[in-house]
Amino acid sequence: PAQYKSLSVLHKLHFVQLRSTNVASSSSSNMFFHIVLERNMQLHPRHFGRDLREKLVSKLMKDVEGTCSGRHGFIVAITGIESVGKGLIRDGTGFVTFPVKYQCVVFRPFKGEILEAVVTMVNKMGFFAEAGPVQIFVSNHLIPDDMEFQSGDVPNYTTSDGSVKIQKESEVRLKIIGTRVDATEIFCIGTIKDDFLGVISDPGTNA
Repeated sequence: PAQYKSLSVLHKLHFVQLRSTNVASSSSSNMFFHIVLERNMQLHPRHFGRDLREKLVSKLMKDVEGTCSGRHGFIVAITGIESVGKGLIRDGTGFVTFPVKYQCVVFRPFKGEILEAVVTMVNKMGFFAEAGPVQIFVSNHLIPDDMEFQSGDVPNYTTSDGSVKIQKESEVRLKIIGTRVDATEIFCIGTIKDDFLGVISDPGTNA
């Protein structure tokens, strides 16, 4: 979309803010965008005073950073406030609603993007991985044919010679081939069956 502006220089900062455990950073620059959004903020009159604007900004950051908008993606960080409109009193509540227009960085993967992710679960159907806040599923049909599922204490996909293994905590480079977006999350389907995709770090080799 024309209103999206790519922000490749902020990749590392964004993933540090969003990740809760081991998460690999994106290898593509087209999933971070700088956009302008609007939100109606409610504030109680006890917060009114010379620091009213600061109170609104603080509440805005708490309410929206880290959340997912089905239309725009995950809101990573607020970068600026463009305007705060006149407040309107809500009948019967005493709260005042302020329209706030703000600039923010959002994370939104698209079909065809290549990124790095951490494997979170492996089963005979394929494996799940995470890249920042995004869940990705790679089915066994989208894993190279020379890799077979191995059950056991640590389920994995391994090549016939044992040289390459995909298991929990492995880092993989994959390509997104489909996305599903709802109000609170983004779920992707990926593949590692193309050139230059696959395992880039195997925790089993670091023991």
